[in-house]
Amino acid sequence: MKGALTAVAVIVAVGTAAGLAILWPGDTETRLQGGLAVDATKAEVAEVTESTCPGLGNQRCQLVTARLTSGRDAGKRVELQLSAIQGFDPDLDPGDDIRVTKAPEPPPGQEAVAGPGYSFYDFQRGTPILVLALAFVAIVLLFARFRGALSLVGLGFSLALVLLFVVPAILDGKPPLAVAIVGSLAVALITIPMAHGGGPKTLAAVLGTAASLLFTALLALVFTKAAHLTGFSSEEATFLQLAGANLSLEGLLLAGMVIAALGVLDDVTVSQASTVLALRSANPTLRFRQLFAVAQRVGRDHVSATVNTLVLAYVGASLPVLLIFSSSDLGIGEALSTEVVAKEVVATLVGSIGLIAAVPLTTALAAVLALGEEPEALAGVDHGHAH
Repeated sequence: MKGALTAVAVIVAVGTAAGLAILWPGDTETRLQGGLAVDATKAEVAEVTESTCPGLGNQRCQLVTARLTSGRDAGKRVELQLSAIQGFDPDLDPGDDIRVTKAPEPPPGQEAVAGPGYSFYDFQRGTPILVLALAFVAIVLLFARFRGALSLVGLGFSLALVLLFVVPAILDGKPPLAVAIVGSLAVALITIPMAHGGGPKTLAAVLGTAASLLFTALLALVFTKAAHLTGFSSEEATFLQLAGANLSLEGLLLAGMVIAALGVLDDVTVSQASTVLALRSANPTLRFRQLFAVAQRVGRDHVSATVNTLVLAYVGASLPVLLIFSSSDLGIGEALSTEVVAKEVVATLVGSIGLIAAVPLTTALAAVLALGEEPEALAGVDHGHAH
């Protein structure tokens, strides 16, 4: 049986490699007509005063003096004007690191409009994000040591695959759902063996993840069609359409569901495989039925916690929308029927069903593989729980 399952894993790996080769993107540098890139200059806030806006009656403004810290005019002091009304512009304080944009030069023969020549664009967030990332890496290495280092390398591969394959391939016009499935399978085939080595645990986890992922993708496809989800409800979709991206927004929605599901599937499958192997090592007399039944009890507890995590993650992401609907006259039924809410509901339920399906499937695969191994051989296997 182990040989047959290994052959299936090889077929999945070869198919994934072929999918990567077929769907690999070409040149996507000029596909979008516009982008988010803005010619912004770094600056540091030197002084902030609040007073009436020049030329705008009694409206209150923040009059900001900032010192440019990059570009040809580094060291120059510039004036910014922001609204002081809460909810319109952020409050700036001396010492804040910000980014500003310069007003474009007027066409020849046209006089420049009076007023500040620079505008506030955004905050500089590189330093706090870098500090947080370094703290995360340090904590992972301190707690998980070598396994943690392997997990971080696997995380790097996952991000690289998304940035170098998934995103460019979708922009290149490849089918988003196919790209997401191939990319997700590639991530699982790389990161699970990298973090947990070879052996029956990894084989069961890889096969369980692959099968559950395909099942999740099928569910997502069926219920996205049934619920008539179009993908047009988000601001990002509108931006992509206006930027001239010839994309299937429905396919993009499906791709997001599949990739999001992968994040919890590999956790559950590795945990279930580890549980089965640990039980087999601790009690070699257990047969398939006992191994499956005991590991299933552990899996139920894990799924109940993970489903709650999954639901809360989607609720947190949709909190502003929920606040809007809660303060309006829409009933719960009407709110659920709007696409902006319905897509999150479908994504949550599809991901949860795929997650639940992964438990018995991976448990059965791991039990079959564990019974084919000598208990002494399993004694040295790392049965740690991995996220």
